[in-house]
Amino acid sequence: MAKFIFKMPDVGEGVAEAEVVEWHVKVGDRVEEDQHLVDVMTDKATIDIESPVAGTVVDVAGEVGDVIAIGSMLLVIEVEGEATEEQAEAAAEQIEDDMSDADGADGAPSEPLPLGGSEAEPQVQRVGDGGSTPKPSQTPALSNPHPPTPSPSGGGGKVLASPAVRQRARELGVDLSDVKPAEDGRVRHGDLDAFLAYNAGSGFGAAGKARGDEVIKVIGLRKRIAQNMAAAKRHIPHFTYVEECDVTDLETLRAQLNAARGDKPKLTLLPLLITAICKTIPAFPMINARYDDEANVVTRYGSVHLGMAAQTDNGLMVPVIRDAQSRNLWQLAREIGRLAEAARTGKATSEELSGSTLTITSLGPLGGVATTPVINRPEVAIIGPNRIVERPMFISDGMGGERIAKRKLMNISISCDHRVVDGHDAASFVQGMKQLIQTPALLLVD
Repeated sequence: MAKFIFKMPDVGEGVAEAEVVEWHVKVGDRVEEDQHLVDVMTDKATIDIESPVAGTVVDVAGEVGDVIAIGSMLLVIEVEGEATEEQAEAAAEQIEDDMSDADGADGAPSEPLPLGGSEAEPQVQRVGDGGSTPKPSQTPALSNPHPPTPSPSGGGGKVLASPAVRQRARELGVDLSDVKPAEDGRVRHGDLDAFLAYNAGSGFGAAGKARGDEVIKVIGLRKRIAQNMAAAKRHIPHFTYVEECDVTDLETLRAQLNAARGDKPKLTLLPLLITAICKTIPAFPMINARYDDEANVVTRYGSVHLGMAAQTDNGLMVPVIRDAQSRNLWQLAREIGRLAEAARTGKATSEELSGSTLTITSLGPLGGVATTPVINRPEVAIIGPNRIVERPMFISDGMGGERIAKRKLMNISISCDHRVVDGHDAASFVQGMKQLIQTPALLLVD
């Protein structure tokens, strides 16, 4: 018997350390070659590290949340016969090759998300198997993983259920081990509904039972979110300006265009807002910029590479619409759909998730009256359209008087870096957008 020391491999160019996100083995476990050992996180992705040898785990380096330097001991495996250095080197080389592929066309690191609301879990990259390896999804650094789901206390084993069912059960105070699934051993929403109906007289018709406190260690992506959000607020003196826009005519135009679209993609409000942004930017180049506060250099970009918040099953991701200013409404709609689908399926590349010069973020119908979005550093501005509401307004009757009419209104928020953008410039930019939004025919002319 010999002890094989498996060191933390080089998981990417310029990466000096990685954080332990989750151990899948413990001391005393028997592992096979290519078995999943541990998930570690770098600045670029979460990496799934597999065992290069078969044997018994006799030691592991640190706990979840600990940071381990590249080349340091990761774990020790007792193997039969003599362990070879070639085995460790082969595993390390495989991981390095996979990470080089994952860097994308430009090798640029992924961008942070603009908001601290819901964010995305990184895709897990499987390495060390010597075969074809899927690339990790280069998730923006400000994404939000779902909190860990504790195992049910009863039932003698782990209950099979989706994250949504687990979340609902937790909110209702229901122990999933008490719920009998109708088929294949997996608890579904229907099973939970049946359980609640059956136990309606036992208190489940009430708001829910009190839940126990949870202590959740801030690790992995959530830790990076906390660091990046803190850095954005620490380094950037934010200010937010909010203006109300009448989008009644804009919504009418959108309905007319959709009615005659043929085989073109259906227009949402977003392509129209992006067009308004791009048509207003040339007069306010300080909005479409990045600030390198270490070099004390502001770069104003001629092209608008617009970061777009996209909701996925895992949370919020921000793919980038390249050269948004050069695309018409239909091209924007098609690109928005393509990028949103890539984000939802985890197929968005590093290039598609990096390099934005300005970000737009919206919660859609949940957008509220106004938002104060956090800037996507090193950008200097972020735009947040809010929920459309219908309210009575005084409008001109065309004869010098006024009348009351029902109108569709929407607030637009913009947060700016006050070191680069003055309040007057931010307000003037939004007023320029407002003119286009309230006179939507201008969006269709050069």
